[in-house]
Amino acid sequence: MLRGLATLNFYAADLEAAKAWYTELLGFEPYYEVPGGYIEWRVGDYQHELGIIDSRHAPAGAADRPGNAIMHWHVDDVQAVFDRLLTLGAKEYEPITKRGDGFVTASVIDPFGNVLGIMYNQHYLDVLGK
Repeated sequence: MLRGLATLNFYAADLEAAKAWYTELLGFEPYYEVPGGYIEWRVGDYQHELGIIDSRHAPAGAADRPGNAIMHWHVDDVQAVFDRLLTLGAKEYEPITKRGDGFVTASVIDPFGNVLGIMYNQHYLDVLGK
């Protein structure tokens, strides 16, 4: 039924600031943009989509604070990425936590109120290697 992550969307009231922040974090410009409405990058080993939508287009009743879902991006060095996120102005949401052998997670709240999860997961690397 679920085939894989297609697009992860965040909302931001200041789309241009979000574009600048995520471009700095990722190290490259978005590949797609609708001026004043939406920006999108292709990220990682499988080129998953990370999109940011102007919060004016959020569904009615959308939360204005972090929600209950965290999507984690695999990284090779959780500590280094976590430190970089904090340096760029993100706030700790969940500290670096060892979940088991080869499984470490952490998450931050970006400057626009979205939860950005990171993890090191040996299973991800095993699947990628197949």
